[in-house]
Amino acid sequence: MKDKIVVGLDIGSTKICALVGKKDQFGKIELLGMGKAPSEGVTRGVVINIDKTVTAISEAIEEAEQTSGIDIRIVNVGIAGQHIKSLKQNGSITRDSAENEITRNDVNRLINDMYRIVTPPGNEIIHVMPQDYTVDFETGIKEPIGMSGIKLEADFNIITAQTSAINNINRCVKRTGLEIENLILEPIASSLSVLTDEEREAGVVLVDIGGGTSDVAIFYENIIRHTAVIPFGGDIITSDIKEGCKIMTGQAEKLKVKFGKAIAEKANVNEFVSIPGLRGRSPKEISVRNLAHIIEARMQEIIESVHQEIIKSGYLNKLVGGIVITGGGSQLRNCKQLFEFMTGMDARVGYPNEYLGKTKVEAAKSPMYATTIGLVMAGFRALDDRDTKYQTQINNNTATSKTKSKTKQASGGDFFRKIIERTKGLLIDDFDDKKNNY
Repeated sequence: MKDKIVVGLDIGSTKICALVGKKDQFGKIELLGMGKAPSEGVTRGVVINIDKTVTAISEAIEEAEQTSGIDIRIVNVGIAGQHIKSLKQNGSITRDSAENEITRNDVNRLINDMYRIVTPPGNEIIHVMPQDYTVDFETGIKEPIGMSGIKLEADFNIITAQTSAINNINRCVKRTGLEIENLILEPIASSLSVLTDEEREAGVVLVDIGGGTSDVAIFYENIIRHTAVIPFGGDIITSDIKEGCKIMTGQAEKLKVKFGKAIAEKANVNEFVSIPGLRGRSPKEISVRNLAHIIEARMQEIIESVHQEIIKSGYLNKLVGGIVITGGGSQLRNCKQLFEFMTGMDARVGYPNEYLGKTKVEAAKSPMYATTIGLVMAGFRALDDRDTKYQTQINNNTATSKTKSKTKQASGGDFFRKIIERTKGLLIDDFDDKKNNY
């Protein structure tokens, strides 16, 4: 059987990255190639210049094709930005008979109904995530399939995005000759690559500090309970350094990466860095301690916003797994310690290594590529779910009793399958002539 190939495309504010992967015999992701390009047409996760974004996507895809030897046609794309909103909603359906067992079709009908709720003008639903179910007023049910009852209810976490932002992503990808297979919220993708099942079950906060935004996803009992997008990331820190030290943007970025610390007290008060001046001007001496003060002030603002989202979620005292920080911003020195000091929660930096097998792309093991690797993993999970449904359909023609058992087993506990079921519907307008390529 030919190896299945999945491509993740992260359209970020700092870089656009494409990763090509396949699964090895142990079920790990083997990365075959990577391509990246500077992102000049995206600000805070939103496409603001179509032509520049198309050019960058083309460059990243071309490099990924060259390094992997794969002809790329279909990609799994992440979506982020301050326009992403999370809201809570309750839904219910009434079944015909209390005697018959609740089936997957009943649950799907309930979920599909939630896509019909009214959203603010210019927004549409990208993910519907069931929380807890209620069957005939019996609450706290995690998986209702197989139970009996007339009324099936659930609380939902519903994620919306601006229609224009979705359309611009579709337009950019389409212009490069590609098709979007799945459109996935970026913190959900990142969570696949850096969180363990135990952390998701125990309760954990994922904080993905990207270039334009910092994305937050809170898990408890293996369910996404809350998501948020904070409109600050690594780029704003670079901008602060540029303004505070009166230097060029490129110099500010290099200073941040090479000498930056998130806690000013950790910086040597006697250490200075010499920055070349413009033509005919003297070099500028930058205090590493002052640099750290600039970084710490902005990081405190980001962490305070994260802490407010944790409190807002209502799960502050239930998150045994603490905080997992990933993304490019997580690589700032002392970032973990500042998170722990300000939130009082344990923290670690999330590396996307646990689910990777051997790889030709060693650089991708950095937290900077957690989202892109997560998009590859999301693509495989969607493929696996489609194969499971196909196999279940075959089994249904031969042994109904076996099918019920397998269907129930396949449906329990995998939060990702419930999230991804409807996202492809968002892409119909732009891809009427290209859908169903598999």
